[in-house]
Amino acid sequence: MTGYDLPTSVCVGGTEYPIRTDFRAVLDVLCAMNDPELDGRAKSIVLIQIMFPNWQNIPVEHLEECCKQACEFIDCGQKDDGRPHPKMIDWEQDASIIVPAVNSVAHTEIRSMPYLHWWTFWGYFMEVGESLLSSVLNIRDKKARHKKLEKWEQEFYRENKALIDFKRKETEEEKAARESIEKWL
Repeated sequence: MTGYDLPTSVCVGGTEYPIRTDFRAVLDVLCAMNDPELDGRAKSIVLIQIMFPNWQNIPVEHLEECCKQACEFIDCGQKDDGRPHPKMIDWEQDASIIVPAVNSVAHTEIRSMPYLHWWTFWGYFMEVGESLLSSVLNIRDKKARHKKLEKWEQEFYRENKALIDFKRKETEEEKAARESIEKWL
C-alpha cells in the first residue's frame, strides 16, 4: 500500500480479496473495537465481516492475515511505533465534533456523500486545524500526559467535561443491573 493509491483490496496468499473502503465501514469497525461486550476473537470476526464483503469465501488459513491486512488498511499503511499511546479519540462519542471538523476541510457534507474512501476521509481528518475537535484533543492530550492546562483550557474543560471526558461503556450485564436498581429507586 502506498500513499498515492486508494486500495480497494488486499492480497493474501496470492489471492486478492476486495475490502469495503468507505469511511463508514471503517468507523463501524473502530466502534466495534471499543465494544466491551466483544472479546478479541469476536472483534476479529466483526472486522472480517465488515471489511470483507465476500468473507464467507475466505479460506480459514487466510483469516488471520486478512485481519492483519485490514488493520494495515485502517492504519493507512502507517506502521505503529510499538509504544503505548493514551486514548485520544472515541469515534462513536466524538462523531458530533469530528464530522463538522472534517466537513470544514472537505468543503462538503461528508455524510451526504454516497462514498468516501477511508484514506481520503483520514487525510481530511489529519488536516483539521483550529476547531472544537482540536481543542478537545489538545486538552485530552495534556490531561493524559499530566501537563498543566492553560487558564482558558481549564475554563473550557470545566464547561465541557461531558464532551472531553470519555464515557465508560457499560456491558449489557452492567446495564441490566443498573436498570434493575433504578426501577426500585
